[in-house]
Amino acid sequence: MVNPAKPWLKHYPEGVPHEVDITGYNSLLDMFEEAFERYPNRRACEYLDKFLTYRDLDQHSKHFASYLQSLGLEPGSRVAIMLPNVLQFQIAMIGILRAGFVVVNVNPLYTARELEHQLKDSGASALVILENFAHVYQHIAAEVPLKQTIVTSLGEMIGLKGSIVNFVVRNVKKLVPAWDIPGHITFLAALSEGSLQRWNKPNTSLSDIAFLQYTGGTTGLSKGAILLHSNILSNVIQTELWLEPGLKRKQVDQLVFLCALPMYHIFALTACAVLGMRKGGLLVLVPNPRDFDGFIKLLKKHPNINIFPGVNTLFNALMHKPEFATVKFPNILATIGGGMAMQKVVADHWQEMTGAPIAEGYGLSETSPVACVNSALIESFTGYIGFPVPSTEVVILGDDGIEVPFGTPGEICIRGPQVMAGYWNKPEETKNVMTADGYFKSGDIGIMNADGLTKIVDRKKDMVLVSGFNVYPNEVEEVLSLVPGVLECAVIGVPDEDSGEAVKAFIVKQDPSLTEETILAFCKENLTNYKRPKHIVFRKDLPKTNVGKILRRELRDL
Repeated sequence: MVNPAKPWLKHYPEGVPHEVDITGYNSLLDMFEEAFERYPNRRACEYLDKFLTYRDLDQHSKHFASYLQSLGLEPGSRVAIMLPNVLQFQIAMIGILRAGFVVVNVNPLYTARELEHQLKDSGASALVILENFAHVYQHIAAEVPLKQTIVTSLGEMIGLKGSIVNFVVRNVKKLVPAWDIPGHITFLAALSEGSLQRWNKPNTSLSDIAFLQYTGGTTGLSKGAILLHSNILSNVIQTELWLEPGLKRKQVDQLVFLCALPMYHIFALTACAVLGMRKGGLLVLVPNPRDFDGFIKLLKKHPNINIFPGVNTLFNALMHKPEFATVKFPNILATIGGGMAMQKVVADHWQEMTGAPIAEGYGLSETSPVACVNSALIESFTGYIGFPVPSTEVVILGDDGIEVPFGTPGEICIRGPQVMAGYWNKPEETKNVMTADGYFKSGDIGIMNADGLTKIVDRKKDMVLVSGFNVYPNEVEEVLSLVPGVLECAVIGVPDEDSGEAVKAFIVKQDPSLTEETILAFCKENLTNYKRPKHIVFRKDLPKTNVGKILRRELRDL
């Protein structure tokens, strides 16, 4: 019988189990080794037309692990990776785990201040960094001395073509500011040294830490979510089980994952970097998805893409490029939207252009990340974040910590094997986000219906209080996105003498002739009085995180 507290179970697609089982695995290393043994001759990653097979990845990651072990670091030491989607990322990530160490993913676009905070907070002993950002670490090297810095370049792993890439990046585009890090080693030199050393397989268990995954820092200083081998392993298998009915629709020899989202971000880390390995898939790496011309060229070369994880702003930006109209996705099996709220107008337009509906999912760094997701079998965008994945419980709690009735807004709280072990060195912060019975309090406001489908209303911290009425920015942004001529928008609350707070909208125009009057007239028709923007500001662009999530916090700071 279905537990009445889990109404979603009776709506699971056929063949999807209610629980996830990770017995048989001692750690993520077992999963990686399984892939290396099963698919040695398959292509594992593609980057700028260069391929690594699973055998190459096995060998390189083992050599990288041996090199790290030769540095004399303690078991469980933290090693930071500050790379975009290049072959070196996958080699380093797996190599760090195979050395018995912990991966600390760092956003390559971080400033010196942000990098210093993350390296100090994690206690990292070594850093793998792209030369384009080496000057950032150089600024703080005296404050954060490391045992070793491994510096790599965009072309280092791709032979002769790599020399040309590096020449253009350094001398033509001038994307590598001058830097000097005494004692650094190149990535290839580290692999070469590692090949001469013996690799000692670590005795890693499910309860060991695999990743310190720092939260986006959208609410202040970034915190390290402690993700154990069991957390990531569970979430990869939960995601696999959930996608399986959709993947069965077409027989493919090898699944092809489009990795446009950065793999140092938790969404792509699990949904591409690790799930891709689990499935023996090919990861097509996109180092810079903001280079839309290059990205669209890549998409045209890959009509075989099966899985495309993305975010609202990425889908939206692609569709606004005229050339995108010529891209076809004949083999797509799952287009997954996450990382931020999907807008219906964007999802509908995407399906119109590509024939593929966007299955929206939901999760956080603290949940490894997938907690809920729509089935890959949906026929059109639902506006919901889907059902909880196997072994996951979701409840909606009021401010008093008591579950609210169906249809009532409250905080989305999650319990399951993918929920983090806590925040690194922050027991108080950990206590604040966990309920007594083990639910993680997400900080997101949502509404669950009687079937167990949840709709995101907004971030708790972003809610605007106008004359005592709650205004959710997502709702106002959804309306603004429907105004013809609006490319992007963001809404925040600002102090107001009459109403306590007022709604302020920031808008990026697609149509230069768009006026404030047009927007206000549209809002008057579609929003009740207190929800309408009182202030409208036109901007050339909006501040975004590494995955393209709009940063309302930065707009508030302005």
